[in-house]
Amino acid sequence: MTTLPDARAALGTKRRLLLGISGGPGSGKSTFAARLARELADAGVAAVVVPMDGFHLPQAVLAERGLAAVKGAPSTFDRAAFESLLARLRDTSETVTAPAYSRELHAVVPEAISVPPESQIVLVEGNYLGYWPGVRRLLDEIWKLEVPWDVARERLIARRIATGSGPEAAREWVDRVDAANAMLVADDFATRVITGSDSQGVS
Repeated sequence: MTTLPDARAALGTKRRLLLGISGGPGSGKSTFAARLARELADAGVAAVVVPMDGFHLPQAVLAERGLAAVKGAPSTFDRAAFESLLARLRDTSETVTAPAYSRELHAVVPEAISVPPESQIVLVEGNYLGYWPGVRRLLDEIWKLEVPWDVARERLIARRIATGSGPEAAREWVDRVDAANAMLVADDFATRVITGSDSQGVS
């Protein structure tokens, strides 16, 4: 694994690095980002993970807009609020709070994450970091995790079953919604593409 020295090299002399961890649904972004944050901490670099999933629109809003059946698509996120947070994360003079998403509650938890002034690297994790131009401009680098779709599909089905879906409903959702979303996550804007062999252990 070369991700730890690469992250430290990307930090360089910056006061704070915003490092995007992108990839399709089920590519292992959350696990990878959490592991890298731990490795950075062990190496004396203060890092915090901020997931894009904290910007899911509320379920009531999705229902009102007819988007509940495609939750997870780009239109089901509050992109403006996400971009606003990324801009505020450039300010290292005060603690910035960010929301998180609970898969158990299927809902956003406000102000669940604190990014204190001493945080040197913020690992911003999400599907559409390269897809949205405004988000791209606010990140210093974007690393994309790439795993075969059949591997990601099995992970996603298992995740949905673990959080309450029946097997058939889980497969239908993954093949209809997650597969379409995965097609939007391209390599074009990635600073680095990390293949399955380099990200083994993520889920």
